[in-house]
Amino acid sequence: MAEAASRLRSVAEQLLGVPLPLRIRAWDGSQAGPPGAPAVVVRNRRALRRLLFKPGELGLARAWVAGDLDIEGDLYGVLEVVAGLVGERDEDARGLAEALRDPEVRAAARELLRLAGPPIPPAPPREEVRRRRHLHTRHSDRRAISHHYDVGNDFYELVLGPSMVYSCAYWQDGGTLESAQRDKLELVCAKLGLTEGRRLLDVGCGWGSMAIHAAREHGVRVVGVTLSQEQAAYARKRVADEGLTDRVEIRVQDYRDVTDGPYDAISSIGMAEHVGAERYLEYASALYALLKPGGRLLNHQIARRPQRDESSYEVDAFIDSYVFPDGELAPIGTTVTQLERAGFEVRDVESIREHYARTLREWVTRLEAGRDRAMRLTSPGRTRVWLLYMAACALAFERNRIGVNQVLAVRTPDRGASGLPLRTRTWNT
Repeated sequence: MAEAASRLRSVAEQLLGVPLPLRIRAWDGSQAGPPGAPAVVVRNRRALRRLLFKPGELGLARAWVAGDLDIEGDLYGVLEVVAGLVGERDEDARGLAEALRDPEVRAAARELLRLAGPPIPPAPPREEVRRRRHLHTRHSDRRAISHHYDVGNDFYELVLGPSMVYSCAYWQDGGTLESAQRDKLELVCAKLGLTEGRRLLDVGCGWGSMAIHAAREHGVRVVGVTLSQEQAAYARKRVADEGLTDRVEIRVQDYRDVTDGPYDAISSIGMAEHVGAERYLEYASALYALLKPGGRLLNHQIARRPQRDESSYEVDAFIDSYVFPDGELAPIGTTVTQLERAGFEVRDVESIREHYARTLREWVTRLEAGRDRAMRLTSPGRTRVWLLYMAACALAFERNRIGVNQVLAVRTPDRGASGLPLRTRTWNT
């Protein structure tokens, strides 16, 4: 009987209809494919059963997270190839039925069934969250935030480094990740016009980096809110260590429950992706109400490309099941429209897409270097989730499949005085 790798490669090429530019290494030690090319390692037959019972991206993700599939060589190169092939072949039931009319495809499917062994559906990895309708209630938001952020502060220290900033850095020539994150925080402060004595609300404050920077460097009084108990405990300790407890308050609180406005400024950095399309106007209106007239909002948010038919948009299955449950992305135009509907005057939009690609590659490098420790801090499956999602997102930013934007908006008073300088982009110099 032919070796498993050759049989798998033949099946893959028949099903995909194109030559496979990758090597395959199978559970029996056999290999097939271009010498020197990156390899997809099929560690056991269970990987095939995962693909049979859940064809496409989610089946591949389950096999990767469970350790049934692995990659040898260039992770980014393999992901680029696989994303292209899966994107082209992910089909609905009607399309799959049509494809199975082809005798060669049917033969390949039968061969895959023989290779997979007993037709028993494997249980999803324990890291998977059961998908559900996106309600974005206070309870569901707390549960989703806990899934992603309460992985362990030590794990995030390993990935993020000393800055403990979990959002896009702002890179200058020759800068380090730490200096780029500091420059991003300073850019946000400059756009918000923070000066001594002003009040800042930091929505989704994470581990407190923005709150601490604004208080220490600009003398503002800050309230930071998060839904993560672990983040809040970590942030409070950092605030105390910096001697800033008189200027910075960290709360475990939903932004919808903040009632002690008005604030001079609000920063929302990497938080609005969790709000959801149905709740976005509520989010924007709540922040508008918390600002004093002339107050500024800096909304730093990932965006997706618009679709011709927006009603067909679906959240990425892997991201929803393993990374950001209930997270939703919107086009930048939609975000600006919702902010304007809430009453804001949008004054500046800056795309920093390429900056996020570089940031993610830095995080991947750190996680790969500390992979053994990361697995001890969390689990092998969780570590594999983070590697896959960060590497895939780096490619998505580089290829303009997604972007990230800083939107500066003002609660402009009725008389029209925004309080902004005539040339706002001087903050980049």
